[in-house]
Amino acid sequence: MAAVIETKNLAVAFGEGDARNVVFHRLNVSVEEGEFVTLVGVSGAGKSTLLRVIADLIPSLEGSIEVNAVRVPSRRPIAMVFQADSLMPWRTISQNITLGLEGIDVADADMQQRVDHTLDLVGLSDFGNRWPYQLSGGERQRIGIARALAVEPDILLMDEPFGSLDAITRTGLQDELLRIWRETKKSILFVTHDIEEAVYLGDRVLLLGGTPAEIVREYRVDIPRNQRREGEAFLRKIEEVKAGLHEAIAVTANNANDG
Repeated sequence: MAAVIETKNLAVAFGEGDARNVVFHRLNVSVEEGEFVTLVGVSGAGKSTLLRVIADLIPSLEGSIEVNAVRVPSRRPIAMVFQADSLMPWRTISQNITLGLEGIDVADADMQQRVDHTLDLVGLSDFGNRWPYQLSGGERQRIGIARALAVEPDILLMDEPFGSLDAITRTGLQDELLRIWRETKKSILFVTHDIEEAVYLGDRVLLLGGTPAEIVREYRVDIPRNQRREGEAFLRKIEEVKAGLHEAIAVTANNANDG
């Protein structure tokens, strides 16, 4: 399959002169069409920064990003879901979903159709006239996903969207996200600090580590999804990724001390 996202020797830095901090460099990441890729790594390695660079929210220092997605006035090629749902309290749920549509060429009738469709897709079809304060944390995150899907992106970037939720809600939303992914066939790059979540969701798990950070390991998860909660192969893969992360943490710490 063709890559819908591909970074080549990507580097990002903050600050100037002696105070400049290179977050990552020589970063080569690709996501194929319809693929679900999860990204884990050492704290501060730039996982969230990578998503923001791909989404064109912050500039890169060097390297390139190729986004091979449909570009038409009525759609956005990329949409992002953040950990904080960022719903506007003065707007109804339907009005929050249309927020992402206001800068693109979508007729009013089509806009309402997209709202209805995405609400149905996330299982909240009767919630359009409610207000954000009336929703639970899990429901608010579903609306965040609906808002991203309403712009009909080819690529969905997700920055720890379930990180602040309780374990039961988080588990349920993981399954909901997989259902939505199967139905929409989107390409997803998903950042998480939870190794179990990364292995459960991903076709591949990328491990970011080092100073400056690079992709130090890649794990392909060739386990049937109905065997990924507690199957023996699933548990072994979690331990494999955890071992890689612990090694990356040690290497990163040693590099920092040497510096």
